[in-house]
Amino acid sequence: MAGNRRGVTPPKEKEEAIEVEGEVTEALPNTMFRVVLDNDHEVLAHMAGRMRRYRIRINPGDRVRVELSPYDLTRGRIVYRER
Repeated sequence: MAGNRRGVTPPKEKEEAIEVEGEVTEALPNTMFRVVLDNDHEVLAHMAGRMRRYRIRINPGDRVRVELSPYDLTRGRIVYRER
């Protein structure tokens, strides 16, 4: 691994997240939501930091876009709320 002059290596590339759409069925504490995906799987998802920063509200019944990790397909991050 080649680093720069200070010996700091550049950050690794992020793993490819799987992006799917679904509908929020239940709001849970701490900005967690239960989401049923379009392929009928159910995941537990939290709000992305950018959505939290801009105070985007998510309610049951909203259509959302969720990023899933390829390692754990039962948990995800809500990155977009459809209008």
